[in-house]
Amino acid sequence: MAHILIVEDEEHIAQMIEATLSLGGYSCEICADGAQAVERIFAGGYDLVLLDVMLPGLDGFSVMERVSSQGTPVIFLSAMQQVADKVRGLHLGAEDYIAKPFEALELLARVEVALRRRGKGREVLEYRGIQQDLSSHTVTLNGKPVALSPKEFELLRVFLQNQDLALSRDKLLSLVWGYDFAGETRTVDIHVQRLRQKLGLSGKLVTLPRIGYRLEH
Repeated sequence: MAHILIVEDEEHIAQMIEATLSLGGYSCEICADGAQAVERIFAGGYDLVLLDVMLPGLDGFSVMERVSSQGTPVIFLSAMQQVADKVRGLHLGAEDYIAKPFEALELLARVEVALRRRGKGREVLEYRGIQQDLSSHTVTLNGKPVALSPKEFELLRVFLQNQDLALSRDKLLSLVWGYDFAGETRTVDIHVQRLRQKLGLSGKLVTLPRIGYRLEH
């Protein structure tokens, strides 16, 4: 399980980020002060740092300048959306720069990408007897292989990585089939039905009327 440091001085935002990452299967610590963040990062033990730019005292850019030599990957989170700010953050060595406000799905996706770059991404996802191996592209249910199509495999990955989150049909289409997919949302319904049948998810992969679906923990 990857361990992530959240450096954010607004408590409600920090708690929201922590809750989102916990649903994604990550362990987290929260720090609200730039100087303290520097100390914690140098102490080690973190696989990733989510770093707000506008912090009291030592701002996020200054924190990054001091810890870049330590090697822990950093993703900036900031309400500062100017291109110059994003470029500055990336030039300082950040893995990514996410503008606030952001969706939970976007945060989880970018965190996973950053961790994979460093060899820390999760290769096996587990849920109630289901094991999905992302490296070998295989799925088992209670130890027995289950054959899934490529799109069924990707759809399962999205649900397993976003448990307890409401996912609209349009969002699922964009994540699994791509933004330029010309088909209808009925495509999602058909693939969800197949996952329910093949993996026994009828009671857990629930339909949200007029919204989409949610995989309940």
